[in-house]
Amino acid sequence: MQFRDLQKQYEVLKPQIDEAMVKVAASAHYISGPEIKELEKALAEYVGVKHCITCANGTDAITIAMRTWGIGKGDAVFVPDFTFFSSGECPADEGATPIFVDVDPRTFNMDPAKLEEAVSKVKAEGKLSAKAVVAVDLFGLPADYSAIQAICKKYDLLLMEDAAQGFGGSINGKMACSFGDIATTSFFPAKPLGCYGDGGAIFTDNDEWADLIRSICVHGKDTSNPNDPNAKYNNIRIGKNSRLDTIQAAILLPKFKAFKDYEVADVNKVAAWYTEGLKDTCLVLPVVPEGFYSSWAQYTVQLPESVDRKALQAKLKEAGIPSMVYYAKPMHLQGAFAGTESANADCVVTEKLCSTVLSLPLDPYKTKEDVDLVVAEIKKALL
Repeated sequence: MQFRDLQKQYEVLKPQIDEAMVKVAASAHYISGPEIKELEKALAEYVGVKHCITCANGTDAITIAMRTWGIGKGDAVFVPDFTFFSSGECPADEGATPIFVDVDPRTFNMDPAKLEEAVSKVKAEGKLSAKAVVAVDLFGLPADYSAIQAICKKYDLLLMEDAAQGFGGSINGKMACSFGDIATTSFFPAKPLGCYGDGGAIFTDNDEWADLIRSICVHGKDTSNPNDPNAKYNNIRIGKNSRLDTIQAAILLPKFKAFKDYEVADVNKVAAWYTEGLKDTCLVLPVVPEGFYSSWAQYTVQLPESVDRKALQAKLKEAGIPSMVYYAKPMHLQGAFAGTESANADCVVTEKLCSTVLSLPLDPYKTKEDVDLVVAEIKKALL
């Protein structure tokens, strides 16, 4: 069994994907080909925002958002403690100080009450300027944006939605990547919508920011006259080389169609099978609050402290079932932040989660038989 069966997905979509790749190879439009604009338009319409700008990867997307806002030295950026490293790495790379915030023990997302505590503390201390929040849609579930947006408005903070794992999720019909002042996502292969390499995208309704993002993505080029063929050689700021390759956009177009047509619905069915099968066990199962819809990047359970996680993983592996730990170490305890203000975080929920979470095999192509096997082996191992 594959943890996320990308091979099965390719078998299903092979005719469309192969045709798309061959078309790009034949056209030789490897950089900034027409598929880029087609994809950006489709993604913006799906999310419900004015602008989508693709880039080289999800990490660059966050960095470019920070740079667009002028985030830098002396600024505090509030980031959930339980997340992938890039969410805090990118503000730090721009010279800012990530302030790590504890998470809700059931949704795994940033706890709004803890966020307000952290913001109030930074403002009271006066050493840093509170500038922005990076809210992560972890494991496919959008964060509590109603509460987080209210806090951002109260304290005049910019809000960035890190939807690297959350693309396709929604709250009361409003799509992920539409909640932040700027939102970002990743097309890393294992993400809900993934390409065949690295890729990312940035979303915003702000025209000025969109122009700046496009400029930063291509070496700080002049974007004031998009029809000028020499504009890319007029570099008006320091930027990055961060473009999505045409062939990746071409691959994403048929994958995006499948994603919209059935994959998000199907992965929700698979998650529901897990929840039904495991409901009577000692595991703490993931929840989706009322009005929320998850794209289920991961199905992550919490083990009782009495269960040896490594031993359980070993038993599952013997049965041919892979499992993963996302995440084994809190952000504030990462070595990169040792000795910095970022390490001074009180995140007891995150610390407990890091020692008890376990993610199970999940993708839209898993069958009921696959899930029944995983459930049966888990129950056997827990006896």
